[in-house]
Amino acid sequence: MLDKVLDRLHDPAVYALPAMALLIIIEMVAIRFSDDEEQTGYDLRDHRTSILTGLGALVSSTILRSIALALYLLVYEYVAPWHLPADSWMTWVFLFFGVELLLYVYHRAAHAIRLIWAGHQVHHSSQYFNLSTALRRKWAQWFEKAIWLPLPLLGVHPALVFTMHSVHLVYGLFAHTEKIGKLPRWIEFVFVTPSHHRVHHGTDPEYLDKNFGSILIIWDRIFGTFQPELQRPTYGLTKQLNSYSMWQVQMHEFINMSRDVRQASTFKHKLGYVFGPPGWKPAEEREAKQGSGAESAGFVATGQSSEALT
Repeated sequence: MLDKVLDRLHDPAVYALPAMALLIIIEMVAIRFSDDEEQTGYDLRDHRTSILTGLGALVSSTILRSIALALYLLVYEYVAPWHLPADSWMTWVFLFFGVELLLYVYHRAAHAIRLIWAGHQVHHSSQYFNLSTALRRKWAQWFEKAIWLPLPLLGVHPALVFTMHSVHLVYGLFAHTEKIGKLPRWIEFVFVTPSHHRVHHGTDPEYLDKNFGSILIIWDRIFGTFQPELQRPTYGLTKQLNSYSMWQVQMHEFINMSRDVRQASTFKHKLGYVFGPPGWKPAEEREAKQGSGAESAGFVATGQSSEALT
């Protein structure tokens, strides 16, 4: 385990931490002296929460990544029918697109299954959108580590998988800023840009559950989840948390979910509160609220769109 922790020091994401810190400071200065009223600015308390949350996520990720790496090595060595050569460019091309597609699938599932959303909502909880937001990551990362199983099964060494994932995380820093507007059309068509990712963090109805890509936006275009930026988004959750406590940021949705499960009247309803979409309610409860006018007839229980109901 100690060796795995020490190996983590060679992770691209860890190497990038000093550069991230410098860029965050530069962005803060740029925002401080900007007169652009369309930008959300920053709050030092929010920065602190994001940074502390990110440090905690690094610890959590190191532990879970070490466990996952050991398990995936067993799959790679004893189950995979072949081993792809690490020194082949074709392996790295396959790895890049494999990680990219699995991240899209995982990210979309995180907005559709409440148990996974309870962790993922941490990243959406800030009402600001700046480079420090990229550091606001969940500590409950078991689902994020579990998605890589297909790649070791197909003969990709697990160490390569986690290295490529770290490259995607580093790229994600670039996407979390309002200081970069729209880029040339061909870049916007192929890659995830700050404009695309601002949409993803928006709580506006037209922006909910859109733009799940990590580096490439092509999966969103293929699977119908792409949305261009029309106006500056309103960031955060549809029901804002309004707390700078990193413990509340991490745990509040798990606590809400546990409360709903305890109060559920049937086992089916208990499963619905855990594995249904965020904001899921039993049909009879939704109908009762709709009848009383407390809920709109256009209820959609997916992703952030229903966070206000939880």
